[in-house]
Amino acid sequence: MIIREIEEKDNEQVEALIRNCLIEFGANKPGCAWADPNLGRFYQLYQGEKVKYWVAEEKGKILAGCGIGPLEKAENVCELQKMYSYSEVRGTGIAKKMLEIALEFAKKHYEKCYLETFSNMTAANKFYKKHGFTQLEKALVETEHYACDVWYEKKL
Repeated sequence: MIIREIEEKDNEQVEALIRNCLIEFGANKPGCAWADPNLGRFYQLYQGEKVKYWVAEEKGKILAGCGIGPLEKAENVCELQKMYSYSEVRGTGIAKKMLEIALEFAKKHYEKCYLETFSNMTAANKFYKKHGFTQLEKALVETEHYACDVWYEKKL
């Protein structure tokens, strides 16, 4: 399995990955990534100095994805964005590798990293805590992901 930056040809597979995971966790509803009109345009969105999206690919299939982008209305804070993986690669260490790559990139441009998720994504919540994210009482800023009910931040 290789980890690389997203390419335009990956847009459709990344959207399918995210939608599949959201359905799996009952998050196929407004107020989260499900309603994001840009899900099929990740290559275009993640072009720039302070933004990047990575995919884990094996034999032409995208199995996981993870991005870094600025958190609107928060100075020097990035957001860990759209970090999802298919169930067959969970627990293999690929998420850890992707997170390390993402945070290494983020350190060059930001002071803190923020993320929003759901409490029923228990493995993801354990993963974030294990990797130094601190759970917050409430959202750092108001985002379009109002359905999320767990928030984390990490000093870079």
